[in-house]
Amino acid sequence: MAKNKLVAPVVKWVGGKRQLIDEITPLLPKKIEFYCEPFLGGGAVLFSMQPPKAIVNDLNRDLMIVYEVIRDNVEELIESLKKHENTADYFYEIRDMDRDQSVYQSMSKVDRASRLLYLNKTCFNGLFRVNSSGEFNSPFGHYKNPNIVNEPVLRAVNKYLTKNDIILYSEDFEKILERVPNNGFVYLDPPYDPVSDTASFTGYNKGGFDKEEQKRLKRCCDLLDKRGVKFMLSNSATEFIKDLYSDYDVRIVKAKRIINANVSGRGAVEEVLIRNYGHER
Repeated sequence: MAKNKLVAPVVKWVGGKRQLIDEITPLLPKKIEFYCEPFLGGGAVLFSMQPPKAIVNDLNRDLMIVYEVIRDNVEELIESLKKHENTADYFYEIRDMDRDQSVYQSMSKVDRASRLLYLNKTCFNGLFRVNSSGEFNSPFGHYKNPNIVNEPVLRAVNKYLTKNDIILYSEDFEKILERVPNNGFVYLDPPYDPVSDTASFTGYNKGGFDKEEQKRLKRCCDLLDKRGVKFMLSNSATEFIKDLYSDYDVRIVKAKRIINANVSGRGAVEEVLIRNYGHER
């Protein structure tokens, strides 16, 4: 089936893979019967590939609600997004809605999805970040004309999710990997191993993703490999990660990262694409 170029990420996500698609695509298996992505984030790889059968997951429940609402209530979501204002006072009013969890949990899914998309488009650097209490804490971005309501992309993603067999989850990655059939392909994009003690950014969810979690993920990859399931994994090119996955094909690629608040700290950084298939093994 022809791919729809309008099917693209609807959120700007830390570590998003848009700038690595040209590196990832040639390394994908030639034939993919079933796709799985346990750390979905902005979904750049999913939306680039547009597989007809997939299970996708993210531990961030609010993010997965966004995808649910785009699938089930896209027109209602679009109307909700049109109501938002691009002012600092309004931004902080909307941002602080999660400070009272009883109120926040009583909000409709459409309102929660609309809030996340609005904050993502108007907060500083489009940086989704929560504090230790799970509260969104990025400041206002002061953009002149943020694209809060991207109707063509929202409708295209809705069509992709409804016309194909795409199942959405919000669970621990280990549970998701157990659901993958032996003929499946898994793309893993976990929170990255920090390149330094001060570079860590795992604020997608409260709790973070430390080295023990990286090791747990590696054990899951080993289980996939034993089952004959093909996988590709992205991570930072730290010695820890390269050593952890030394049994597999480790390819170093350059990625441009722009989440550093200091412009001088942005630029091309080394990352790895790890595979358990291909001629290099």
